[in-house]
Amino acid sequence: MTIVRFLIRRILTGIVVLWLVASGTFFLFFARPVATVARQLAGKEATPAVINQAIKDLGLNQPIGVQYWHFLDRLVHLNLGHSYFTQQSVDTTLRQDLPPTASLVVGGTILWLIVGLSIGILSATRARSLFDRLSTVGVLIGLSMPQFVIGEFLLLVVFVPLNQHGFHWVQDQYAGPSQGIVTWAGHMILPWITLAAVQAAVYTRLMRGQLLSTLGEDYIRTARAKGLSERRVIFRHGVRSALTPVVSQLGVDVGGFLGGVVVVESVFGLGGIGQVAVQSIQTEDLPVIIGFVLVAAAFVVVANILVDLAYGLLDPRVRIS
Repeated sequence: MTIVRFLIRRILTGIVVLWLVASGTFFLFFARPVATVARQLAGKEATPAVINQAIKDLGLNQPIGVQYWHFLDRLVHLNLGHSYFTQQSVDTTLRQDLPPTASLVVGGTILWLIVGLSIGILSATRARSLFDRLSTVGVLIGLSMPQFVIGEFLLLVVFVPLNQHGFHWVQDQYAGPSQGIVTWAGHMILPWITLAAVQAAVYTRLMRGQLLSTLGEDYIRTARAKGLSERRVIFRHGVRSALTPVVSQLGVDVGGFLGGVVVVESVFGLGGIGQVAVQSIQTEDLPVIIGFVLVAAAFVVVANILVDLAYGLLDPRVRIS
């Protein structure tokens, strides 16, 4: 029950955070003169008729408290309004463009964790070996390469040659899981590698440093003195303790990826809400911008709840704090 109470507290905290973000977003954009708000909502190319329609649709001539209540009521019912630029519901826009971004972030995260943690553990247990030195060189290369360079490089040396030789599994653009897991993975594998390359390098060094520090602790020496196998000492005691700061960093990194994946989405033509957000900023399509902010906040909250849960499982002291 301890872990259940811990999880409930984190979920309630996440709900409060979402409410604060939604309230801040509302007052930032709506607590201004009606004409200004209406023009921003309707976009910079809006005609007077469209602006008047925006005032009528959203009740912008009502008291700010009434507007705030209606805003929260629409959010509870997952109604984010519609774009006056494309005439499309913001909910529909996000439903169409969220799957590519979610696929990219989730798959890239899993890939960089597998690669980064594995290499980091091997480097720590073989410190100053040839493998450790080669991994250091690989880390420096990964950290030095911008994502768009990695993406273009993979398209040039992997995608193009494979397709020229009749191997069409690896593709660009987006194909959802509904078209088959194998097809989905083939369209996403290069974007996953592009997104994971830099982060895998970061997590390799982070895991190596944390594990080396942990393996020097007194309780590790005690475990070895008791005759425990080296594998159990490393993975049961060393890796578990070393993972706690890694998990904390993961919450920060995953939460900030919605703004960063736009480069990868653009290189591989995936679409996604990152590209939609950039286009909305260029056209001053305020309803879509507000929708993106709220979805990004929800993404960050969910990611950090999962990270807090993992942190609680790794360190029992967190659950009772």
